[in-house]
Amino acid sequence: MPARATEGTCLAKLVRLAIPLCKTAQSQCPRTGPGQRPEYDDWKMAVMIMAATLKRRKSKSAQYRFLCEHHRKLRRWLGLKRFPARSTYFSRYPRLYRLFEVAIALQARQALCEGVTTARSVAADKSLLSARGKPWHGKRRIRVKDPPRPGVDRQADWGFSPYHEWVYGYSYEVVTTAEKGTVHLPLVASAGVASASEHKTLGPKIDFLPPKTRFVLADSGYDDIALGERVERDRQGRPTGRRFVCPPNRRGGSERPSQNPHRSRPEQEARRRRWKRIAFYQSPRGQKLYVLRTASVEPLHERLKSLFDMDRAVWHRGLGNTQTQLLGVIFCYQLLLRYNHRCGRHNAQVQWILESL
Repeated sequence: MPARATEGTCLAKLVRLAIPLCKTAQSQCPRTGPGQRPEYDDWKMAVMIMAATLKRRKSKSAQYRFLCEHHRKLRRWLGLKRFPARSTYFSRYPRLYRLFEVAIALQARQALCEGVTTARSVAADKSLLSARGKPWHGKRRIRVKDPPRPGVDRQADWGFSPYHEWVYGYSYEVVTTAEKGTVHLPLVASAGVASASEHKTLGPKIDFLPPKTRFVLADSGYDDIALGERVERDRQGRPTGRRFVCPPNRRGGSERPSQNPHRSRPEQEARRRRWKRIAFYQSPRGQKLYVLRTASVEPLHERLKSLFDMDRAVWHRGLGNTQTQLLGVIFCYQLLLRYNHRCGRHNAQVQWILESL
């Protein structure tokens, strides 16, 4: 192993920071169903994937070769009696995205306790990434007897955004801190196909927001009555003290709230609250808050893609592989921000850490 990657350097310290989080994440999402317990714990496999991701090894074969080169250090750090086989690493890889999803939320909570950043205002956004290989166009997908061309990722899907336009591939959604002058840290994230609906993917993340969060910023693709109610109301219908700052979308309906005999009273109240949210967004204070989204989550997408070489496409084929890769990248970025903060640097300049691994 090279001298710069021995114990006491960045890689060893990052592994030590990640191990407690991955252990806790495994306890919160245990394996279920029949079958014998695996020889290697999920958290150990996740730490190995994290180490290979930090080294920016894109293919699973390259990742496994890197891990084999440093198997002695990894066995000692993780307490392994023997190193996993190549087939074990390949088969376990697409199943570990759930552990990374929980570990991201745990690490965000830990980073807030350490004072890395604040979360009074958060921003949500989805980003699209192209799949590896050629796209599978709609006409060919409809024809059952017309198989895709060689190299086409069958599990990807088409998605559209005003910035990327039509993309055949995958997507990830992240909720990040958005306060001005602070480090923009991902708080919770998920990954899926490019056609995933923002109305469905953001809802479960609201439960993981910090108690101090007061403003949730999102673009017009998130304009939905049910989603706004979930942000501003708890399950008993009581106000949470949060505001959902989102520009209106035509899909949300252009009809003003009025007495409509075909709607129930709760539905009419929800529509009135939606128009109050629109009025707050259009106010000077709402416009000032919404600027925080443009300066936080959108640069975060560019930073993630540039740091981990995702400008052109994702690293793998298949939904499970891509989910593990994307969530692993976000977990690694959180880890780099925490380590950077411990080194006394209160910014998001973490390229020097990757170069020193």
